[in-house]
Amino acid sequence: MSCIALLGTGLLGSAIGHRLLKKSIEVSVWNRSKDRYKKLVNLGATAIDQLADAAQSCDAVITVLRDGPVTQQAIAELGDLRGRCVIPMGTMGVSEIRNLDQQIRRQNGRCLEAPVLGSKPQAISGTLLVMAGGDPALFEQQRPLLSHLSEAPMLVGPIGSGAATKLALNQLIASLTHAFSLSLRLVQQAGVSVETFMAILRPSALYAPTFDKKLQRMLDGHYSDPNFSTDLLRKDLRLFLEEATAAGLQTSGLSGLDALLENAQGSELDQLDYCALHELTQTKN
Repeated sequence: MSCIALLGTGLLGSAIGHRLLKKSIEVSVWNRSKDRYKKLVNLGATAIDQLADAAQSCDAVITVLRDGPVTQQAIAELGDLRGRCVIPMGTMGVSEIRNLDQQIRRQNGRCLEAPVLGSKPQAISGTLLVMAGGDPALFEQQRPLLSHLSEAPMLVGPIGSGAATKLALNQLIASLTHAFSLSLRLVQQAGVSVETFMAILRPSALYAPTFDKKLQRMLDGHYSDPNFSTDLLRKDLRLFLEEATAAGLQTSGLSGLDALLENAQGSELDQLDYCALHELTQTKN
C-alpha cells in the first residue's frame, strides 16, 4: 500500500493517521479545518489542499467524518475515483451508507464500509474493532490495510451491515452508561458505599467493564479529554432510533434517554466525555 488519502482528522481520524504513518504508509490528509491536521503533517503526512482529484494519487481513501451527509459531500468533491476503494469509517445510518455506496459507484469507485468500535487509544495501538460491510473480495484486498488498525478486522455482511452493527453497539454504550449512572446515584443516596456496590456488581452477570472505565470520572465529575463526546453519542442514538423505527422495532424504551441527552445540547456537556450524561440523571433543585 503506497498511499492513503485520509479525510477527517478529528480525534479518531488523527489517531488513525498517526497509526498508519507509524506503519510506514504514506498518508495524505484533509480536513475542513486545516489546524486539525498540522500534527500529522509534522509527523510526515502530506496536506491535501483541494479535494478535487486528490484520490487519484492514492491507492485508497479512508473517511472519518462526522456523519453521512458530510461524508457524501466530501467524497463528491473528489470527482472521478478511477477504481479507488473508499473506506468510510465514521458512524452513519444504514440507508446513508447504502446511498453513499451508490454515489461512489457513480464516481467509478468501490466502497467498503468499515466503522469501528474504539477511539484514540485503540487506533494508536492498532486494536480497533473493525466491522466491515461490502464485497468479500474487496474486503480481502483491503485486509492488509485494515490489519494495521485492527488485530482481527471482520466482514459482517454486505453494505449496510457494518453500519447496523456499529449503531447497535453504540446504542449499548448509551444505554449501559445511563443505566449505570441511575443505579450509582440511587445506592449513593441510600447510603450504600460505592465500594460495596461495586464489590457486589463486579462478579455478577450484570457487570460490564465500561462501568469501571467510567466510574471514577462519574464520581469526580471529570469529563474532559473525551475520546467520544456527549454530542456524538446523542447523534448516534438518534441514528439508531431512526433505523430501528424503520425496521419496525418498538423503541419507546429509548425515547426517555434520547430526551435526556437532548438536555445537553448546546451546553458545555456536549463536548465533554459522553459519561457526562451522569450530570443529567440527577434532578437539580
